[in-house]
Amino acid sequence: MNRTVGRRGTRLLLGLLVMVGLLLASGTGIGLRPARANTPWQVGVDPTYPPFEMQAADTGELTGLDVELMREIGRRSGHPIQFVALPFSGLIPALQSRNLDAAASAMTITAERAQTVDFSRPYFAAGLAIAVRDGSPDLVSLDALKGRKVAVQIGSTGAKAVQAVPGVTVVQFDAAPLALQELINGNVEAYVNDLPATLYAIREAKLQGVRIAGKPLTADFYGIALPKGSPLVAEINRALDSMLADGSYDSLHRRWFNQPAPPLPLVAPALAQGSGEAQLNPRRLGLNLLRGAGVTLALTVLSFGFGLVGACLLAFSQLGRVRILRWTSQLYIAFFRGTPMLVQLFLIYFGLPALCRDLGLPFSLDRFVAAVLALSLNGAAYMAETLRGGIESIEASQWDAADALAMNPIERMRFVIFPQALRRVLPPLANEGITLIKDTSLAAVIGFDELFREGQLMVATTYRAFEIYIAVAIVYLVMTSTAAALFRGLERRLSPPA
Repeated sequence: MNRTVGRRGTRLLLGLLVMVGLLLASGTGIGLRPARANTPWQVGVDPTYPPFEMQAADTGELTGLDVELMREIGRRSGHPIQFVALPFSGLIPALQSRNLDAAASAMTITAERAQTVDFSRPYFAAGLAIAVRDGSPDLVSLDALKGRKVAVQIGSTGAKAVQAVPGVTVVQFDAAPLALQELINGNVEAYVNDLPATLYAIREAKLQGVRIAGKPLTADFYGIALPKGSPLVAEINRALDSMLADGSYDSLHRRWFNQPAPPLPLVAPALAQGSGEAQLNPRRLGLNLLRGAGVTLALTVLSFGFGLVGACLLAFSQLGRVRILRWTSQLYIAFFRGTPMLVQLFLIYFGLPALCRDLGLPFSLDRFVAAVLALSLNGAAYMAETLRGGIESIEASQWDAADALAMNPIERMRFVIFPQALRRVLPPLANEGITLIKDTSLAAVIGFDELFREGQLMVATTYRAFEIYIAVAIVYLVMTSTAAALFRGLERRLSPPA
């Protein structure tokens, strides 16, 4: 009897938990049914794309046409807007996983994207344009880009258009300003992006030596993206319709672009073309990841080798008696250990060329060289402290024995101290090497096509985030596990016999 009551109570409790879970899910706005009034909407934006989404210079708050538009839509619909900053290439995956209610980020409505997400009615008319440096040839069409090096933003319609041109070397960046900076630094011959954003950047930043070549290449429309089947599409469209009807949208457009808003269709023409769903080709995925893994290994081997040489120099400088060398090495280590590697990559690849250009000195760095340099300099700082600690851990009797054999300082370090210190520091050096394999993924921010970037590029065209990123993780796991096994073998080889 008691057992039966216990079972019924357990079932009742489980049923109540399921009901509570469904009620909570329905109130979070994840698309199971329309959210209640006053429920906040989570809206994704890429805050590096002025004048549509950006941080205000005086207050640091989000502003821009898209931001103000969504706030007004939320006000008219009775829902506060909570903005979530994400890179552009991460917006559609976030919508697919329903971590966002919507994305307002100057997203062009295309048939391929419409297979993955839903769109509101068009709210902005745009088009692609080519930017070049002064003195460069007039590249007025996509065909004129053949055989040239072009910078684009990953996942954008500009990236797709340029990739379709044969013979073009495409360099893709997470943010549009980085791609434009690549053109300014002279590392590419052209930059393809939406015309309004490019014109705004040239005008507001007073960029010298950059111009638009020719006329817009396409006639596109932006839409607010939502998860597939989202009930919020109707609410957002009603708010947009009312803004277009009462003139508030035209006022918003004039405030940001100093011109009246052009007529907008009810449905983007691109949706009438139709398109099959973007397919994930396993063979292409495997080839791209293998190519990226090869680049990652090359970066790791070179950076670890150069970093180890630098670490030895830094460690010996700290242990030496020359005060200026000791202070310099300590300052170097403090800087590279105290600042993020991402900042160091930006300083080396974007900052140095920009500084030299301002000084009138023509200077640029190849992406591979910049990545190896940044990883090596950073790794040297960490490994130097490991080596120094290992050398200082050697017992004083070993130093005395070397002196008793009349060894000079170089011989003492080479034959007595360093071999013993190396055996002691090999495990932490192995950790540095394994960490370096993973840190090479940071090179993606400068447009370098290593393993992680290859995965990003595939996600940007197929929108299959989970399958691709799990494949990337497996490749990283294979490489780090292999490296760990090699270091363990080396450690056993260097260990003295029992």
